[in-house]
Amino acid sequence: MTENTHKAGFVNIVGKPNVGKSTLMNVLIGERLSIISSKAQTTRHRIMGLINDPDFQVVFSDTPGMLKPKYELHKSMMSFVHMSLEDADVILFVTDLYESDEEIEDVIEKINQSGVPVILVINKIDLSKENQLDEVTAYWTARIKAETVIPISATESFNTERILQEILDRLPYHPPFYDKDELTDKPERFFASEIIREKIFLNYKKEIPYSSEVAIEEFHEEENIIRIRALIYVERSSQKGIIIGEKGNALKRVGTQARLEMERFFGKKIFLETFVKVEDDWRKNKNKLRKFGYDQ
Repeated sequence: MTENTHKAGFVNIVGKPNVGKSTLMNVLIGERLSIISSKAQTTRHRIMGLINDPDFQVVFSDTPGMLKPKYELHKSMMSFVHMSLEDADVILFVTDLYESDEEIEDVIEKINQSGVPVILVINKIDLSKENQLDEVTAYWTARIKAETVIPISATESFNTERILQEILDRLPYHPPFYDKDELTDKPERFFASEIIREKIFLNYKKEIPYSSEVAIEEFHEEENIIRIRALIYVERSSQKGIIIGEKGNALKRVGTQARLEMERFFGKKIFLETFVKVEDDWRKNKNKLRKFGYDQ
């Protein structure tokens, strides 16, 4: 492998919440790295995933869904999006049959001015009705300067292999950025907290998932077991009661689901302890956001 024949670069996946960015990244990487949830805004950080091959390395980042800032938290999430445009070699702009450019016009303008090649991916075509795909394609190609348009179904892995080929055609020649044995640049405790947060999104309604954050206080890996102590932060004591549930049943259910998911992910037995703590209005406080890793 020489520098002249090896390709490497950053591919940044951008799009509105719920269009299937995380599902797509997981299909492309073949490992379950991003959390997948039907609720918007579950991906709050840029999650890096790598595809390694003797001849290339693709570094993916899955940005938070684009939205207008409502809290300091949203501003922080949007800064990840803007940052992702700055270091991209290729942008995968993901949309679906139902989304419009409402609320993201300024981001689209930034993408069009960035000079970065854009691959437009239209997801959920397994749900399309007659002529719908043509209409959606016409809508987006009028708004985004895309080099190619790829209709896919991420959940059915339909046409997703074409995306990798289109990416490779556009990647620069460069030595690998990360060790070829690595799958991601995030520490293991990050995935532990993401898995717990995903289970919170699945089990609670209304504002509870959006008002909660997970911090891993302890992560001890032994030969046959990983011992994890997790703190779930909420904004109000009434939310703490809902998270715990009657006789602790709701929290127990989240803990069990998260533990089973972690055992699959880490390939080891997991001992998981979860506690709930009130951290007033953490989403509106810059110092508290920094504590949870929103430090951009």
